[in-house]
Amino acid sequence: MLDITGKRIAIVEDDIASLKYYETLLRETGAAVDVFRNGKEFVETVTSGKAVYDMVFMDFLVPLVNGIDCTRAFRQVNRSAPVILVTAYYSEQTKNEAYIAGCTEYNLKPIFPDKVYMILEKYLAPRPAYQMND
Repeated sequence: MLDITGKRIAIVEDDIASLKYYETLLRETGAAVDVFRNGKEFVETVTSGKAVYDMVFMDFLVPLVNGIDCTRAFRQVNRSAPVILVTAYYSEQTKNEAYIAGCTEYNLKPIFPDKVYMILEKYLAPRPAYQMND
């Protein structure tokens, strides 16, 4: 099991079932998880500096402020943490907007546990230090 204790992840998702699903998977890794049911709360939290995140799981269609605008706001304060957009809604235009706004990945729902863990490992797992031989 992947251990990313010490990492902090935000989930921005209004669908309760999806929210609980991601939250359960992410908490199993030891990461601290903050949940936002609408984009406005997320934007207020990150722009005020109340929380710093190592990764964000972002739904596209969240109330008050959509996932694209949330990503733009997040990128103003954090240019490097991965933003993983997860949506049931696909269009080439939306995908392009997501990448332009600063999303790191664009995934269609449903996203299965193996894929969630692969994403976490790809971006948050500690990398082994290379040994120099004299």
